[in-house]
Amino acid sequence: MELKVKYQYTYFIKPFLVKEDKYEKYLLSLLNNKNCKLKIFEKERDFNLYSYFIQNTREYFFPTFSLERDEINNLDRLSNKMKAIILSNFHCNVFEYNFDKKIQGKVNNDDGLFFNIEKIEIICFDTGECFLVIKTYLENSEKFSDLLDFNYRFKEINSDFSKLKNFTNIKIQTDKFNNMSELSEFIDNIIGVNNNNIELKDVDLYNKRFFVYTYSCIDQDNWNNEDDFKNIESDFLRYSNALSSSNTLDFATNEFDKTIQTIEQFKYSRFGFTKQCASLMTSSIEISNYTKLLFDYENEYLYTLIISLYQRIYLKKLENEFKSKTDINSIRNKFTKFTKEIWLNEITNSVTGTIFYNKWRDVFELQEIYNEIKNKYDVIYKELKIEKTSKINSIIEIALAVSLLLNIVNLIVLLKLK
Repeated sequence: MELKVKYQYTYFIKPFLVKEDKYEKYLLSLLNNKNCKLKIFEKERDFNLYSYFIQNTREYFFPTFSLERDEINNLDRLSNKMKAIILSNFHCNVFEYNFDKKIQGKVNNDDGLFFNIEKIEIICFDTGECFLVIKTYLENSEKFSDLLDFNYRFKEINSDFSKLKNFTNIKIQTDKFNNMSELSEFIDNIIGVNNNNIELKDVDLYNKRFFVYTYSCIDQDNWNNEDDFKNIESDFLRYSNALSSSNTLDFATNEFDKTIQTIEQFKYSRFGFTKQCASLMTSSIEISNYTKLLFDYENEYLYTLIISLYQRIYLKKLENEFKSKTDINSIRNKFTKFTKEIWLNEITNSVTGTIFYNKWRDVFELQEIYNEIKNKYDVIYKELKIEKTSKINSIIEIALAVSLLLNIVNLIVLLKLK
């Protein structure tokens, strides 16, 4: 029986870096864009998000939660230049990008896959790490294989590999863009490729591909008390690795165990964690899967991923800076600040949220990267200390030599006088 989907959506996440000394300028460019609007998080409206994250996390990643209504109104009255100055002092800012018309597209020609771009957000951190987040969903298709193929193809649209292919697999049908090349240019303009941003280089996990964050609720006829999840394991593995429906790659049992996460409270749900993709597959046999869990997954759990991904990229950036051994004190201060403000803190009291957060830290190898940076700093610090001690010793030796020479000269003078 072909696997059928009742509900689905996919977020495509593009990490990019803005130069720290250009960060305020980048915020100003977003504020000057008539389609961009600062997202204000409010306690009453976003209560689930507010109650999910602990206070320190809210203050760091969602600072607008702390703004009173009068402060929000006063902020709105300011010029964009003044707003940019104020917002640049927040650790994190989230912008919503609103289109004049709904963006629709099509994968393949003839009887292809139609999709909508429902939402775009730009998440910016004051350290320069930013994320372009695009929410999409398929139209007029219940085939799980179509969802696999769509995720597999769309993740490539902004990559160098896709540009070589000239976008032959995806067509845009909208007044906003004539083709996928224009959509790619739009993405480049949003992230400021030609102005403020710098290449991810070694901190880029994805070779300019999108990170795939996807949800699906399949028909209960495919997964229920009689039809076990084992019957669709191969589909889930392709799904959780953003592979095409035609992919025949075999996964060893241990690879499956590392990818999949089972949480007892979600009997008919499976979560996938890889460096390139986050996936949630559920069954419609459980009502909460499509009435509550699908909303939690694109809010609290999505931001849990973003926070983890931010840590990974920031640590990799620090690691690269340590390699250059320039301005060690500045890098040390950044590392110390990161440790105090983010690394040592929990982000949520939610049991499920903590499971997700710990899983992402494991998948992104955050502890290993953190330890490696710490070890490198210790080595560099010792080298600098030895070098400094050596210089001091050299100065002392020179001073002693000069002093000895002066004493000899004085002695000779005294002898001559006598």
